[in-house]
Amino acid sequence: MDQPLRVAIAGCHRMLDRTPANHNWAAAFAAVPETRVVAVFDKGAATRRAFVDCWGELAVYDDYPRMLREIQPDLVCIATRQTMHADQIEAAAEAGVRGILCDKPLATTLGEVDRIVAACAGHEIRFAFGLDRRWYAYYRAVSRLLRGGAIGDVRSVVAYGLVNLVNHGCHWYDRVLELAGDAEVDWVSGWVDPLESEPADSRRRLDPPGRVQIRFVNGVEASLSPAGYVQGFDPGFDVVGSRGRFAILSDGADTRLWTVADDGRTPVSRPFEPVAHIPHWPLIVEDLVGAVRERRPTACDVHHARRATEIGFAAHHSHRQGGARVAPTAVDPSLRIESFPWGNE
Repeated sequence: MDQPLRVAIAGCHRMLDRTPANHNWAAAFAAVPETRVVAVFDKGAATRRAFVDCWGELAVYDDYPRMLREIQPDLVCIATRQTMHADQIEAAAEAGVRGILCDKPLATTLGEVDRIVAACAGHEIRFAFGLDRRWYAYYRAVSRLLRGGAIGDVRSVVAYGLVNLVNHGCHWYDRVLELAGDAEVDWVSGWVDPLESEPADSRRRLDPPGRVQIRFVNGVEASLSPAGYVQGFDPGFDVVGSRGRFAILSDGADTRLWTVADDGRTPVSRPFEPVAHIPHWPLIVEDLVGAVRERRPTACDVHHARRATEIGFAAHHSHRQGGARVAPTAVDPSLRIESFPWGNE
């Protein structure tokens, strides 16, 4: 219990300096004394050298299975392209790792998602999916308010600025899931934006934006739209309940909370106290360490990852059926969306 957990990183092209930032998981592990990075895998020799120059001498590999065999890490951080995730997670599970931190997006098909879920369940692996808003102090405060009935029973959620359906979409879906009570998805209806005018090499063709309608089994409905996106502004959400409304502007840059007065119809503005920002990347690592040692789920475990992933694929499947309502279990498990290139794969 007193020894740091030994960490192997797969894919390090965004970890080549010590500045805490999104996707710099090396900096997050360095900030948590209970972990120690002991090895790194990357296909790029220059990238591996740059990582060592930044973080100091450690074992470096261009062969992921060999790294697992020789290092036998406690934790693996998977920050490669999602085309590699299912194979790498299965290999880590077979190698006996105790915990996995995986960057988004999770997989290229829902068939791969099933493999990831099975590997983690079969080997009792603690899993943290890097949807960092699960650890934001702001969203935790919002979630406590909603669970406490601040606006009554949540009825609907509207999300703005959905930039694409898979790569970044999982962040939007995860926020909607938590705001809606983290229920399972009943059905999804989706429409993919037309791409006829896009150049042949446009990134939008790999992972286009679109519009998504979701109904959860608890009766909450959600709508997500690419409309409302402005460069420099983060996601916005509008939550309506039986006795109030909660508006989240640009990831909490401003918040508006209204409830219904005693007359049952007059909206009354309520204060929402600012929430102090706490760097969340180390919190993700700390949560994974605690989950491994306490044998509990993380704040964004493999089942959260599954739900935040399957919605985007269900939207694509629905679009191919004219916007029909599709249950996630009915989505073609071979429907493949590779999203964007990522690192040295």
